[in-house]
Amino acid sequence: MQLLKNMTQSAIVLGLFAVIGTGLVADIFDQTKQRIADNERASVLRNLHQLIPPDRHDNDLFNDTTTIYDARLGTNQAITVYRARIKAKPVAAIIGAIAPDGYSGAIKLLVAINYNGTLAGVRVVQHKETPGLGDRVDIERSSWILGFNGKSLNNPTENKWRVKRDGGVFDQLTGATITPRAIVKAVRNSLIYFNQHRDRLFDTVDPKDKNE
Repeated sequence: MQLLKNMTQSAIVLGLFAVIGTGLVADIFDQTKQRIADNERASVLRNLHQLIPPDRHDNDLFNDTTTIYDARLGTNQAITVYRARIKAKPVAAIIGAIAPDGYSGAIKLLVAINYNGTLAGVRVVQHKETPGLGDRVDIERSSWILGFNGKSLNNPTENKWRVKRDGGVFDQLTGATITPRAIVKAVRNSLIYFNQHRDRLFDTVDPKDKNE
């Protein structure tokens, strides 16, 4: 009887520890999950505000988004578009495009396009390009990416939307022509998409819902 009593007490104690442990793990997970979400939001907003500063919009740039699908933007997967507005009027759209043909794989971009069709700026947000060569497309490595500022679908003309080695106006990077060539192409494709779907992008109804 004493043995059974001891076993029962041990089981109860172990059960309590299990319940308390599970609760602690769940609590830590919830706190960590929220912290991770907050950090991701802050990181995205830093990138977005490099392109469209807070004084250019009064809406919640992080949550005023729409989802688009177009293989010309480098993927068949969903692409997020962030929309900047002032007093509900469109200011700019930031398209999360992809250059699929980088030297070392896909290059993820943010392409910010003013409502009038000019580029507010471009940023590389993820890549695997060669350090010291292709990675100079990163704003932290060089100012190359700033060469897109102010450009539009017709400035330069279509045959000049290339790197200089191919007869265009954009600088290539010494020893790394493939990387800038891929980005130039992806940026122009983003401009083409924006030109064709500008008003639709700023609708309050998600474009994908209109196709259903």
